[in-house]
Amino acid sequence: MEYEALRERLRRTPALAAPLPAFDPRQAPPEPGPLFADWLTDALDDAVPEPHVMTLSTADAAGRPSSRVLMLRGFELDAGALDFVFASEAASRKGRELTANPHAALNWYWPRHGRQIRATGPVTALDRQAAREDFLGRSEPSRAAGFTGLMSAELPDTDAYSAYQRARAHAREIVSADPRAVPDGHTVYVLRADEAEFFHGDSGPDRFHRRLRYVREGERWTRRMLWP
Repeated sequence: MEYEALRERLRRTPALAAPLPAFDPRQAPPEPGPLFADWLTDALDDAVPEPHVMTLSTADAAGRPSSRVLMLRGFELDAGALDFVFASEAASRKGRELTANPHAALNWYWPRHGRQIRATGPVTALDRQAAREDFLGRSEPSRAAGFTGLMSAELPDTDAYSAYQRARAHAREIVSADPRAVPDGHTVYVLRADEAEFFHGDSGPDRFHRRLRYVREGERWTRRMLWP
């Protein structure tokens, strides 16, 4: 068959093959925030590629899911809460879906450490001041990108690259003329985790992967170890 060689190659590709750091869930903190901070610190210290990059999954009003990769803009661990901050254009697909169904999931995967983190919870949009601070803290090329067309909108069928270049040039003019300009739809969102799961892979022959799930119940977190 046409793609049999590719499928066979896929089946032979190893996973969790490198030596991995140790993890004992019994020694994990009672709340997920400090463990997230520890794992993120490990990833940064070991130069894991793009540890701030995550997958955001949303769903529309009918429950149809979609996902995309974006950057974590910040996090807060105050008073036992675990909040993750990200930003987008409100009129983009993810922005529209968060308006219709303000719940989402986040996922990080750091292959070098064999670690995954998954967090789910309700999402809220912050005020315009937070949006301004986030947008104006970005580089000039990034701000120009924010003014270049409507995110997720369809490009014209013909001459799409030229259309993009014209829009990009116009966006650079906007940013140059007013360095404090912020697109109306730029929005900062916060996901407050009500569940966080930490997966730590095992590269040994037993493949005893560790999975530790935290669930928020009221103001308290409960912690459960799961079967791999």
